[in-house]
Amino acid sequence: MSEAEPIQNGTPEVVIEEVDVEEYARNNRLVPHAKRYVIRIDKERRVVHTPVLTGKQILELVGKTPDKFKLYEHFHGRQPEPIQPDQEVHLHKHQVERFTTMAKDTTEGRTAAALRRQFSLPAADEQYLDSLHLEWETVRDAGQLWLLIHGWKLPRGYNVAVARLALQIPGGYADSQIDMVYFFPPLERTDRRAIAALSFQLLCGENYQRWSRHRTPANPWRPGVDDVSTHLTLVDDWLSRELAR
Repeated sequence: MSEAEPIQNGTPEVVIEEVDVEEYARNNRLVPHAKRYVIRIDKERRVVHTPVLTGKQILELVGKTPDKFKLYEHFHGRQPEPIQPDQEVHLHKHQVERFTTMAKDTTEGRTAAALRRQFSLPAADEQYLDSLHLEWETVRDAGQLWLLIHGWKLPRGYNVAVARLALQIPGGYADSQIDMVYFFPPLERTDRRAIAALSFQLLCGENYQRWSRHRTPANPWRPGVDDVSTHLTLVDDWLSRELAR
């Protein structure tokens, strides 16, 4: 059932009973006005009666608090973005797909002083990495340049919830493309199905699992457009597509 309600300009607007926000975002549709909104936080679904919520309110829906947990909003085809406790999320405008939480103590005990910065990335990449609120490092190993990101959150279906992620930064970056992705510890599917096209890469004395995944002719590297953030979007897509096989 739906009913018409007037809006400010006097034009009737259809207000539906209930909207699944994730479903609308995945289909690239704007979230309509509704009496109830179903949102997903981690694996939990919650019903709210307002399209505007603060980060603190979203955490409270799953019994968590900003002093112990970080909150991220996920968009279809884009990297997640952090939400501050007093920041408002507008479901009608954001096209947010879902939310995830992360405990504040999942940074492997490293301090800023201990993080290696053995080479610099473009300023836009470093700003993006800082915005993730994850520990990251740039290291040189065996003549190669590597970006390491600690505490990368994985979709449910793998043997670990978070992993260290590595990207090899090629010479000539960003005109030259970033390719593939590497994980430590090695990933396995919890359903025990094999993951194809894997091998190992020794990096800083540890065996990382290399995922041989590449761009296609339909989705080539675009110099001046693609960077660390867009490649990480591909990484998240590879992780999700693997579980859907």
